[in-house]
Amino acid sequence: MTPSDRKPEEPVERSGPLRHQHSEELKASLPSGNSTSNLNAGAQVPASRVDRLLLQRLRKSQSTTVLYGEPAELAERLREDATAGGLYPPVDGIGDQRLIVVANRLPVSAYKDSDGGWQLQISAGGLVSALMGVENINSKWIGWPGVYIESGPERDALTRAMEDEGYAPVYMDENTCDLHYNGFCNSVLWQLFHYVPLNIDSKLSETRTLQFQWQAHQLANKQFADVILKHYRPGDIVWVQDYHLMLLPAILKEKHPRMKVGFFLHTPFPSSEIYRTLPVREELLRAVLKADLIGFHTYDYARHFVSACTRILGLEGTPAGVEDNGSVTRVAAFPIGIDPDRFTSALEAPEVRANVAQLLNRYAGRKVMLGVDRLDMIKGIPQKLLAFEKFLEENPDWRDKVLLVQIAVPSRTDVPEYQRLRSMVHEIVGRINGKYGTLTHVPIYHLDRQLSFHELVALYAITDVALVTSLRDGMNLVSYEYVACQRDNAGVLILSEFAGAAQSLGAGAILVNPWNINDLALAIEYALTMSDKERRERHRQNYMHVTIHTAQTWADTFISELNDTHVEAEIRTKNIPPALDFEAAVQAYNESKRRLLVLGYNATLTTAVEAPRQPKKHFDQIQAMTRVNSAAYSCLVSLSKDPNVDIVIFSGSEKERIEEVFHDLPVWLAAENGAFIREPGSSEWKVLFEISSGEWKDSVQLVFEYFCERTPRSFVEERGTSLVWNYKYADVEFGRIQARDLLQHLLTGPISNAPVDIIRGARSIEVRPVGVSKGSSMAKLLQYMSTVHSMANIDFAFVAGHFLGRDEDAFTLFEGEKVAPVKEESKSSPWQESSLYFGEENPNQFLDKIGNLSIRTSSSRNSGLGVSPATMSPRQSIETESLPLQLPPKHLFTCTVGRSFASQARYCLHGSNEIAFLLYHLCISSGIKPEGLSSPPPLTDTYHETYDI
Repeated sequence: MTPSDRKPEEPVERSGPLRHQHSEELKASLPSGNSTSNLNAGAQVPASRVDRLLLQRLRKSQSTTVLYGEPAELAERLREDATAGGLYPPVDGIGDQRLIVVANRLPVSAYKDSDGGWQLQISAGGLVSALMGVENINSKWIGWPGVYIESGPERDALTRAMEDEGYAPVYMDENTCDLHYNGFCNSVLWQLFHYVPLNIDSKLSETRTLQFQWQAHQLANKQFADVILKHYRPGDIVWVQDYHLMLLPAILKEKHPRMKVGFFLHTPFPSSEIYRTLPVREELLRAVLKADLIGFHTYDYARHFVSACTRILGLEGTPAGVEDNGSVTRVAAFPIGIDPDRFTSALEAPEVRANVAQLLNRYAGRKVMLGVDRLDMIKGIPQKLLAFEKFLEENPDWRDKVLLVQIAVPSRTDVPEYQRLRSMVHEIVGRINGKYGTLTHVPIYHLDRQLSFHELVALYAITDVALVTSLRDGMNLVSYEYVACQRDNAGVLILSEFAGAAQSLGAGAILVNPWNINDLALAIEYALTMSDKERRERHRQNYMHVTIHTAQTWADTFISELNDTHVEAEIRTKNIPPALDFEAAVQAYNESKRRLLVLGYNATLTTAVEAPRQPKKHFDQIQAMTRVNSAAYSCLVSLSKDPNVDIVIFSGSEKERIEEVFHDLPVWLAAENGAFIREPGSSEWKVLFEISSGEWKDSVQLVFEYFCERTPRSFVEERGTSLVWNYKYADVEFGRIQARDLLQHLLTGPISNAPVDIIRGARSIEVRPVGVSKGSSMAKLLQYMSTVHSMANIDFAFVAGHFLGRDEDAFTLFEGEKVAPVKEESKSSPWQESSLYFGEENPNQFLDKIGNLSIRTSSSRNSGLGVSPATMSPRQSIETESLPLQLPPKHLFTCTVGRSFASQARYCLHGSNEIAFLLYHLCISSGIKPEGLSSPPPLTDTYHETYDI
């Protein structure tokens, strides 16, 4: 029996650091690892994907020649050719790495011998053979040993016995194991992943059971993580197997962010419409997304996973995987295989030969059909039997010339549903045998037991037609095993299109829908009457696939891809600013005399209060629930009383919203990207620079409203200087398509002759006057502020915000760089540089290429009507020599907030809580105690870390 057909109870389930008065307080509250790790500056890393793929190929050549069939000297020559020109660093073999395989069950069974000592017996399975067969790499298995042993000498003895063989046991108490494994894993996840709906609870106590199962599942994953962290060494590869341990990647990455973690799911992954019924859907997705590489058996499963992340979490799906604010998790298909040599070698064993001869003699003159399945609802055994019955009914001549051998391995015999299934199967078998059987022959041989390996190989060898009628299956390796054993006979394979193997063996198998009994019966007839030439051609294609795409190839490919993915992640994060050194910032603030604080609003000072799993609300409701971080606001109130501190709140939001939040705060306010400003202590808003008359607004408004009607849950924000179409609460994929269509409407219609820019946000499109950016507006604001009081002696500047790429000139401005006007482009240029489809590129690339456009005609007016001393239009460049302060200041800290992308800022912060944390210590260093705060605010948001079902 193949591991993919094992019952859930079996060991192998799937084949598979201030120098001032409060320094100690600050040091104590600083987060660990407060820096971003980059690549070694001296390391040479291939920059292009082609180079890295070649490097990956070298790795594969060192570990195995199965993929390419290349001799060792050719692999060595490839290494010499690649390293001779200095293009690559010397390639260390993967033998320098250690692979930690984490599965729910260890691949061994433990038992006591006659002397009372612990003995281990390796369990057969594709996963075991695949990973144990990978050469040039050390491996260590971590998992539950399958026995319950209390702490003491017995457990210590078993642990020593296992560690001597390279295994590390994870001990769980019986209750935790039952709730985790039999409860949450098999009764919830396994069923849902196989498209079996969750149970409908009729009592409140039944809903509480799910809570206990989820808590046990979390505890079990934590216990696994503790053992892994105990054995982990830097450089190890951790490969997590299957749905039992989906929480592990997040736990491991929290402790070791640079740990190489791969995850592979051996079951199907359902459609997002099925998966979204799971009460803890977000928790599982976010946890598994912490892995570097997520593997599935087929492309369909990978596609369903990406779709679930997109539709449930609102993340960006790309051809490479899932993107979350600059962090990319690679998602790919890695079809597992078997060890075909094990089966072909077994065919030569005397025991198998004897069994083959006996079976051929017993079944002489009849065609043999075979089904090998675990007795489970998803295996489609009743459908198979009914189709065979219909075949016999419609083809009486075949009744004494064909027989069906059905091996149904018992599974979960204590579960009522499985007991009813067994009774149903027995009833169908009895009816068919009673109707079409004779005194010397029955059409169905049914066995409720598991065959030995040699018995199974012999049965595979003499079978003419194999029937795999799974209603839903991750891969189902019975089909692979059958093909491997049919080297000489060239039998026919009837394969369900709902089995993962159908995407691998579909070219040579007869694909069927097991729910269509008529077509399944016809497929049986076609298989039995197929010509020898067609049989052998179909078998040749299947046999080629099985012998090339082996289990070892699967494991080696996944490990090599994980290494490559980790290198790509290091390259991608190389230009991401390091985390802000809070101690250095506070020390610089304490040493300075005049300070300037420039803070963005959205995602910088605001924090969300809506729990992620709350039902989606209308935009107005959600907007009302997004509030200013209370700790940050208290600190701003205290800092604003310091006459040596200038505070600027700089936002793209409308002035009414900013006024509502900060109306009683004596700070500088800049709304709509600096178009409107308000002085401290004043209630009057002033226009900072000339803006266009806005004749274009009416026509753009019509387009936006039209797309609001076409795109449910999208909305329009009307600001004083701009219009924004926002689709962040719409379906992500549909919203992206509509955004592309909207851009086409704008470019070919209402703004074709208007002096405006089109700005594409994460999930919004903004049309605003040409040349408006935070950098140019900030320069004018600084000039205006100098008319109120001198700014020449500013020696400390802290600038932080969650800005778009085109607005990061607000950072470079303070570095002393010239703020240039936005580049003008003809309205036709975007179409010359881009198209609607970019093949393997991110589907959003089209929007990236045409989303930030400056379209200006001769009608654009450049007369200066602004209030700043140096009147100019936003399109004019600003020389930093004209600004009222020395740039860069003596102490400068620019921070991008909440964006894991390459940035022009010097540092990064993760959110409003880190802003509040820094502001608190700035207050303390100035001798000011923020009102309402007796201790530093927490560094992380906690509203989404724990949940109740």
